[in-house]
Amino acid sequence: MTAARPPGPHYRVEAADPAAHLFHVTLTIPQPQAGQRVSLPAWIPGSYLLREFSRHLQKLSARQDGKPVGIQQLDKSTWQIDCMPSSPLVLGYEVYAFDNSVRTAWLDSQRGFFNGTSLCLRVHGQAQEPHELELVPLRACPHWEAATGLEPLKTGKRGFGTYLAQDYDELVDSPVELGPFFSAEFRAGGVPHRLVLAGATEACDTDRLLADMQKICEAQIRFWHERRRPPFKSYVFLLNTVDDGYGGLEHRNSTALICSRRDLPRLGEARLNDGYVTLLGLISHEYFHTWNVKRLRPADFAHYDYKQENYSQLLWFFEGFTSYYDDLLLRRAGLIDDATYLKLLTKTCNQVLQTPGREVQSVAQASFDAWVKYYRQDENTANATVSYYTKGALVALCFDLTLRQEGHSTLDEAMRALWVRCKAGPMAEADFAAVLKELGGRAFTREFTQWVHGTRELPLKELLEAHGIAVMEEPAQLQQRLGLRVGDGQGSVVLKNVLRGGAAEQAGLAPNDEWLGVEVAGSGWRLAKLDDLMVYAGTHRKLTALVARDRRLLRLELSIPPGVLTWRLVLRDAARVQTWLGPQG
Repeated sequence: MTAARPPGPHYRVEAADPAAHLFHVTLTIPQPQAGQRVSLPAWIPGSYLLREFSRHLQKLSARQDGKPVGIQQLDKSTWQIDCMPSSPLVLGYEVYAFDNSVRTAWLDSQRGFFNGTSLCLRVHGQAQEPHELELVPLRACPHWEAATGLEPLKTGKRGFGTYLAQDYDELVDSPVELGPFFSAEFRAGGVPHRLVLAGATEACDTDRLLADMQKICEAQIRFWHERRRPPFKSYVFLLNTVDDGYGGLEHRNSTALICSRRDLPRLGEARLNDGYVTLLGLISHEYFHTWNVKRLRPADFAHYDYKQENYSQLLWFFEGFTSYYDDLLLRRAGLIDDATYLKLLTKTCNQVLQTPGREVQSVAQASFDAWVKYYRQDENTANATVSYYTKGALVALCFDLTLRQEGHSTLDEAMRALWVRCKAGPMAEADFAAVLKELGGRAFTREFTQWVHGTRELPLKELLEAHGIAVMEEPAQLQQRLGLRVGDGQGSVVLKNVLRGGAAEQAGLAPNDEWLGVEVAGSGWRLAKLDDLMVYAGTHRKLTALVARDRRLLRLELSIPPGVLTWRLVLRDAARVQTWLGPQG
């Protein structure tokens, strides 16, 4: 007979004080160690920045046998409890929750949300034991419900009660939504999927949203498994709608999403607007992560260290390749047409081509530096770095079109082969290289050296044109011509970025300058918005920029360069394109 596993940590979470934005957590450790240590994570997997969640934890107390026991703080997020191993240890604490994002925790009178990394102390030595999460209903909010991807143990109709996680990793990888949300289910791949929608208005066409989400899920399950079931028993989309917001965070059988209410489909509107396409792309992106990073993942992430940075050079693969497939699978699912897909791909190409940092940093370096660069962007980011999302997506495109051009295979087959080779678990770059060699019939050493670890331009134009896409070069917008990006000023032009090697930099313009006006051919003009510049300049290409910097007024000589071009992708050979964009298999 197999001995029963000892009871693991139990977390009782109460939305104790919505007005003060405070969760109260009671952590019971049935079998503590002598001098038990606990700690709160410093980061959340999928968002590569130390966020120091312990800064929101307060009033930590400990009791054993009904008596207070001492607590010693060892560092910014670790505590040692002066307890004995003889009886259960009970910890109590509060967590301030007022970050309305997908990464941390939120609580007010309208809604609650949290990730376990923000609320659940890790019990050292027991991380591999089963963990229970008890969600307590609010008496003051009888209409509230609870939703999470965790397995229910004993729960009521509104979702409150006790849930089970097999270990600490699963506990903190399962966000929780609380409040008066809309909820509905659909099936994909034979598995129940649930949409939990918070903050939406009655104008939202939920039937259309559910139908489109089902198409996305079915397309991705077919992509990975053909006719087999996905590697989870159920899935939950937690979608929070706000006035202005966008983002998502992947989890093993759920995702937390945030979007603007304006991006939701509306009743009576058949048109597919840009905002809704963006939302569908976000849903597709996070769902694809269910396979590509939550299961198939960097070997560096085989075991998370929640206390410090976990470095990997593979985010170009896990985020970049996911960014390639998110819109591509919208096309294959029939949710967008070829023209819309090419519009999205055009935007990605131009984003990379207009980033000087692509000549400075490789996508492998960008992946490793995510902790200090990607998540800490400043006025020089575009000059010093490249996005492993956007350039990673174009690297995926190049691998896919190269495999197709050489007639041996596709990136689709390579992704499925990786899933099998790595047993849906940790992988290294060498695994991807080995799969490409096996399927493509040759080593791709040069491509890895130049595209992944180098800063050479990608062969985008040649590959796209070989697959039926014409690359049209057209005059760029004024910001690109000048080599700058402006902020959202109210009646003034404030420079946000000055790009390396551009006309603005050569003239001496700098980030945070307020561009007040221009002098052209002896006349002076007040500049209210950047596009007015060409109204005043006319055919003149040399002018004087009047700039305020730290309250000083500067006169800078600026030349508007000709010949700065941008891309527009156009369908040329529909039959050729369908072998790539159309339904596969």
